[in-house]
Amino acid sequence: MKLYHGSNVLVQSPDVGHSREKIDFGRGFYVTPILSQAVKWADRFRDGGDSAFVSVYDFDETLLPGLRFLDFPEHDGDWLDFIVSCRLGNDTTGFDVIRGGVANDRVFDTCELYFRGLIAKETAIERLKFVEPNLQLCFKNNRVIKNCLFYCEGIDL
Repeated sequence: MKLYHGSNVLVQSPDVGHSREKIDFGRGFYVTPILSQAVKWADRFRDGGDSAFVSVYDFDETLLPGLRFLDFPEHDGDWLDFIVSCRLGNDTTGFDVIRGGVANDRVFDTCELYFRGLIAKETAIERLKFVEPNLQLCFKNNRVIKNCLFYCEGIDL
């Protein structure tokens, strides 16, 4: 499977150590199977006057039998609770890869209202149904990156 990472540098040797902690799925290396989404991630750097690149990878999950996936196929209550927990710095899961929607600006406004107790969980989930889904994968440990994620090329935007 082809995966993409948008940044201000080419990332030929990704690792989890350069990640921030309190983000969607916690500390990890984030990629997407959607090229246009990775371009948007990289464009944030270009908008700030920096360089913008998309690094392209091949992911072969069959190379590590027993790979532990957590999959959120939609913006539902489990996804919402997990996002809020990770953004509070409470990611204590033992998964190798987490796959699910991005809490981008449109989604995060709803998450923030729920997090602050200003709307009920059911209201948040109902609002999230109207957001066009996107997709990200978060590699949670360097062992998986080293054994299953292979750099292919870089695209200079």
